[in-house]
Parts: sequence; structure tokens; C-alpha cells
Amino acid sequence: MKNRIALISILMVAIAIMSFVVVREHEHYKTIELGAEAPLSEKRLMDVSGEEFSLNDLKQENGLCVIFSCNTCPFVIGSEGSQGWEGRYNNVAKDCEQYKVGMVMVNSNEARRTAGDSMADMKKRAKEKAFLSKYVIDNNSELANAFGAKTTPHVFLFDSDMKLVYRGAIDDNHKDPDFVDEAFLFDAIDNLASGEDIDPADTKATGCSIKRVKN
Repeated sequence: MKNRIALISILMVAIAIMSFVVVREHEHYKTIELGAEAPLSEKRLMDVSGEEFSLNDLKQENGLCVIFSCNTCPFVIGSEGSQGWEGRYNNVAKDCEQYKVGMVMVNSNEARRTAGDSMADMKKRAKEKAFLSKYVIDNNSELANAFGAKTTPHVFLFDSDMKLVYRGAIDDNHKDPDFVDEAFLFDAIDNLASGEDIDPADTKATGCSIKRVKN
């Protein structure tokens, strides 16, 4: 009985410590608010094509869609019983192109550069999936830190002035696009281009945590 009580106490302490660390990390990387200007919009990022682009380079007439993504998260690439959101990226790109909104996917998983998220891995993934948008590497997670991006994926949609008008999830079902009830990002892009209010403009980003290098 004493051993059991001791084990429960240790587990409770561990959970408390983990909760504190998570809270502190989220406080440190605060997600930018709606209406905020895109941070580091002039910072040049290497694309899988070998060219460098800034967010301002990629912005189009009606704005820019930024998706923090990766090659390794089951919410992105899918798993048994789940298709993942990655299969919808090209549909997002087509929607963006139709409505004159730029799009870029950003890989900020600095701690996984030797475990599936290197530039070589990104190039291979981009080729296999025939991505229609730019796919850039975010060295040292600098862009993710400035945005306060939390997950893969995590979506940020900016208007023509590079002000944030939507943040959160692509839709409400990462497992199967046929069972999506709320196509948050697609609706936001359509409404942005038509000058209509975006509602909801803030949804919960669900996915794997961005793998930052801990200092």
C-alpha cells in the first residue's frame, strides 16, 4: 500500500511539473492576435525549390495563407484510420489561387531535422505529394516563435495588408474530409476575398506540438 501511495504521489508531481512546463512554453510563444501584422514578413526562407522567399514575396492581391506543417505528424500525414490534413493542402492551394491569396507551408520542426524533417525530407515529401504551394524551412523555429505557432498544422490567414484575419484549424475533421462539418479555412478564404466577415475567425489548432530545440 505504501509503495502504491508513493507511486501515485510521484505521478502527481510529474504531471504538475509537465503542466507547468507546457504553460510556461505557451506563455513564452504567445500566438499573435487577430488584427496583428504578420511578423518577420521580410525574413527570407529557403523553399524546397532551392529559392528563397519572404512572406511578403508570397503574398498576393487578397492576402496570404501560412500553414505551419511538417513531414512527421500523424495529424498532417495521416495514420491508420486517419487521412490527415496534408491531403487537403492542394485543395487549399487551389482555393487560394482562385481567390488571389498566396500560400506557403512552413516546417519549423528544428528538433527533428535528423528525424524526418530535414530539407532533403521536405523535398522528397513535396515531390511525392506534388504540393502546389511553396514549402519552406524555418531554421531555429524563428518564424514559429514569432507567430506563436503551436501545432502542425496551425493556420494563419492574412489580408492584403498582412493583418491576421483567421487563425486555427483547416477544418473540424483531420481523419476524413468526407465527414467535415465546418470547413473553417476554406470559408475564411472565400469570405476574405469577397469582403465578408469571417466567422469563426479563431478556432482551436489541433495537431502535434512544433518540435523546437530547447535551450
